Amino acid sequence: MGRSRKKKPLYEQVTITDIGAEGKALARVNDMVVFTTHAIPGDVVDLQVTKKRKKYQEARIVKIHEKSADRVEAFCEYFGICGGCKWQFLPYDKQLFYKQQQVEDQLKRLGKVELPELSPILGSAKNTFYRNKLEFSFSNKRWLTLDEMDEEHEPATMNALGFHIPRMFDKIIDVEKCWLQPDPSNAIRNFVRSYALEHELEFFDIRSQEGFLRNMIVRTASTGENMLILAFYKEDVEKREALLNAIVEEFPELTSLMYVINSKGNDTITDQDVIAFNGPDHIFEEMEGLRFKIGPKSFYQTNSEQAYELYKVARDFASLSGNEVVYDLYTGTGTIANFVARQAQKVVGIEYIPEAIEDARINSSINGIENTSFYAGDMKAVLNDDFIAENGTPDVIITDPPRAGMHEDVVKTILQVAPEKVVYVSCNPASQARDLALMDEQYKVAKIQPVDMFPHTHHVENVVLLEKR
Repeated sequence: MGRSRKKKPLYEQVTITDIGAEGKALARVNDMVVFTTHAIPGDVVDLQVTKKRKKYQEARIVKIHEKSADRVEAFCEYFGICGGCKWQFLPYDKQLFYKQQQVEDQLKRLGKVELPELSPILGSAKNTFYRNKLEFSFSNKRWLTLDEMDEEHEPATMNALGFHIPRMFDKIIDVEKCWLQPDPSNAIRNFVRSYALEHELEFFDIRSQEGFLRNMIVRTASTGENMLILAFYKEDVEKREALLNAIVEEFPELTSLMYVINSKGNDTITDQDVIAFNGPDHIFEEMEGLRFKIGPKSFYQTNSEQAYELYKVARDFASLSGNEVVYDLYTGTGTIANFVARQAQKVVGIEYIPEAIEDARINSSINGIENTSFYAGDMKAVLNDDFIAENGTPDVIITDPPRAGMHEDVVKTILQVAPEKVVYVSCNPASQARDLALMDEQYKVAKIQPVDMFPHTHHVENVVLLEKR
């Protein structure tokens, strides 16, 4: 016989008291911290424990007895299903409060370094329709709501164009209106879906790797330019051209229409040839008079207006006089490097992805910036003594690493180079805190500025100024 499992406890009438890391709500039961989701402080709930650990437990809500006085109605009909915008039921001022609290808690608890007072978090002027990029997936396995499953008749179609259901890689929720991206994003997606259904085009089956329509990416820019990239699983010239021509006719405002044939096992197109069908192979973003070329594979902060606020903070923290050599680590397409170049003597950008470095160089050229240079390669390999001897010792280093933070070898190199200032831009205060601890012996934290780039989510950006002791 198999070993019997102990039944996990059910906690009744529990009051949610706080929000912790990763946006999870928490309560304390018998001196045990219990994490759950889809709750906010003030909710009174029954919790069914799903995971038990030595120091904490995880649980799901099985009943809500009393809703928090702070709770507001979610504005999106897909709230709680698609997995995005999980904090819609939390007023925006409360979202900012808990994001600031998250930054402070992680820097103190994980970094364990002396900190100045945090500046108040910079909220996003737009709480909806703020994203400039969204990716949608086609699927012949549509996620059915409870109401649809209760209906007597079979749904008209099992095809869907929308977002993945969390933890279900083959299920897509069909989205009519998404509140994340401005027009014409919703109109484009709905037209493509209607055309595909009317002309009986095959939606992708991710399990069997079959079908015709696979993904679509919509990019909208603050300049009013728009890009659509359609990914097909296989080539069918007649069907493909008919669909693309229909899109051109329906959306004359579409600046760039591109496509890719992606028959790989995954959805990424970074290693694929993306072909311009109508219009140029790029659009432009603008920031403080600078123009940035955005191609189908380019990285650009997805909240354009708030990216400007973020970069202004980084530039202000750097306090450039015009005489400094600046290194911009993890430069991407050189947005920060070009943004601060006017105030520096020289800016050197380093990035792992060669295509991004090409974009960075183009962006400098477009804007007539001649005091930048960009290098592609593994950060810990590129940033060595010979490189520094060739490019000059940096007075200021700006670093904007991925969520995992900086490699330990990169931190060691920064400590060896010993610039007067380090401006650390992070999308993950936890990994940022770890890196601050590694640098604490030589650098003190002088300023901290959280920035909200993603309303209705727990994600938060944070900028820290480090000054040499």
